[in-house]
Amino acid sequence: MSTTDPTEDVLREACARAGLSSHGARVLNRSENVLYRLDGKIVARIARAGQQSAARREVAVARWLQSSELAAVRAAPGIEQPVEIGDRAVTFWKELPPHRPGTPAQIGAALRRLHDLTPPTTIELGTLDPFVRLQQRIDAATTVSSDDREWMGEHLAELQERWAHVPAGLPWCVVHGDAWSGNVVATDDGTVVLLDLERTSLGPPEWDTVHTAIKCKSLAQIAAPEYRSFCDAYGSDVTTWGGYELLRDLREFRMTTMAAQTATTFPADREQADHRIACLRGKFGPRPWSGWHAVPSQ
Repeated sequence: MSTTDPTEDVLREACARAGLSSHGARVLNRSENVLYRLDGKIVARIARAGQQSAARREVAVARWLQSSELAAVRAAPGIEQPVEIGDRAVTFWKELPPHRPGTPAQIGAALRRLHDLTPPTTIELGTLDPFVRLQQRIDAATTVSSDDREWMGEHLAELQERWAHVPAGLPWCVVHGDAWSGNVVATDDGTVVLLDLERTSLGPPEWDTVHTAIKCKSLAQIAAPEYRSFCDAYGSDVTTWGGYELLRDLREFRMTTMAAQTATTFPADREQADHRIACLRGKFGPRPWSGWHAVPSQ
């Protein structure tokens, strides 16, 4: 490894404490977290500063899901986790076999199994916070115009006011928190695995199901029959609920602030961030919108 990336020093020290080698570590992804592949089919996950509590909860949730026999990413055994290096938390995970994004039907079935679990009594899951890190992302969105950033702040305040009056829906349960197709994957043998458990908490199950609805209704990235297969597998359709538009707007805004965040590091994402903001501001007409693609671009 070189010494140009500060996360490399964090990784090196965390591996030493965990009894692992960082020699030859390779970056897998840079987004909210930085993921490195280590020898021995281990993945190291370096969280953003100040996320120690979320990292501890993520490891505990992974172990609880393993005991519940629900397929999810597995914490590497025999390591006291997370390893805290300054204000960064590092966790270690067993690398998955070859896999691909889950289909809508697979995602719906996996969420149904998760939502049916009895919440654990030994983990302080906390309640869903749909606004986590949004203000920080807006403050750091240096590549967007001042006018757009002012609108983002106003839109955030509007969403917070609407959230205070969200209508009742299905009974609250354990929710994944970020259940898009990149976090619900299928291995070659057909096993559907939950990844990225840092936002797992207690909350409205609709928060997990609205993302697939957005892919159909807002972005036209999946066709109506695929969305129907998701609803059939899950057992309900979130778009028929009175709070759908609020959760849709919240999810779309989170996706937009994510693009604004990555644009500060990846110049290729600047156009994507601007495009998403323009869509939310009504500059490209009503939904569905085209042109949304995954970030970061690497």
